[in-house]
Amino acid sequence: MKIEEFDYYLPEELIAKYPIIPRHRARLMVLNRKSKTVEHSTFWDLPAYLKKGDLLVFNNTKVIPARLKGKKPTGGKVEILLTDYIKPDTWKALVGGKKIKPGLLIKIAEDFEVEILKHLKEGSFLVKLIGSDPLKLIDKYGNIPIPPYLEREEEEIDRNYYQTVFACEKGAVAAPTAGLHFSPELLQRLNQAGVKRAFVTLHISYGTFKPVKVEKVEEHSVEPEYVKVPAETVRAILETKEKGGRVIAVGTTVVRAIETSPFKAYEGWTDLYVYPGFKFKVIDGMITNFHLPKSSLLIMVCAFGGREFILRAYKEAVEKGYRFYSYGDGMLIL
Repeated sequence: MKIEEFDYYLPEELIAKYPIIPRHRARLMVLNRKSKTVEHSTFWDLPAYLKKGDLLVFNNTKVIPARLKGKKPTGGKVEILLTDYIKPDTWKALVGGKKIKPGLLIKIAEDFEVEILKHLKEGSFLVKLIGSDPLKLIDKYGNIPIPPYLEREEEEIDRNYYQTVFACEKGAVAAPTAGLHFSPELLQRLNQAGVKRAFVTLHISYGTFKPVKVEKVEEHSVEPEYVKVPAETVRAILETKEKGGRVIAVGTTVVRAIETSPFKAYEGWTDLYVYPGFKFKVIDGMITNFHLPKSSLLIMVCAFGGREFILRAYKEAVEKGYRFYSYGDGMLIL
């Protein structure tokens, strides 16, 4: 398939620059794959489209303030963007500045330094964070790396709203955006409706913004990301299936996590790339935001919902003024 087949027209004014408050007020487009019908609702009414015994699987990764500013021993300014989690004190990073080479120590603060370990490719390095508790130091001195298409600097609102309410596992540099719509009040409504929930961890890397540069969709590859699917989540999935419930992934990252090693607990790395023709073994439904044209995320959604149906729904979303991308509205595909 050609990448041009996953393009669509999006007016720039529909790119959401700020979050909806409260979270659950975001619009929800509901797609039925069997009947090829589309309904329009809001996330607050999500329980009406789910059944008692259905299982929502969320990504509990936590976005860290991955943008760091520091100085070289010579006094030259350096900006570091942590892009890929390896372990708490070791990351891949984009490093901006002159004469960046292995062995260089960059001072972020009196109690926090970054050592350049290895040059990986143009502008990208393996780095080591030096300090008593690297993740706490990142929280203290870093800035949230909000998506580049927002075309603005981080603001106070992003510290709260570019984060899910259930985020707890530090390591992502981008948010699992489908989960941003779930407020404590909505989670309570879902609980009262008998909808169960479970969690996986996938630390989203900066590679989520990586454009597809190949002409043939099948030739693209995605960056490996750390993933953990705990045994209790696998048990919840199997129990849901056995009782006739549906397993609904909240976000493309959850799809990748639970389809990497179907029905098995797993911790490690995934470079699973989902495109049309992929055989889904676990999920019965998906909640997801509206993604960039010609992106691997849109390609995945088309693999699940059918390319023509999804692109028709996107066209309708544009016509009805839905908000797009990270802070935008979402869809439920059943």
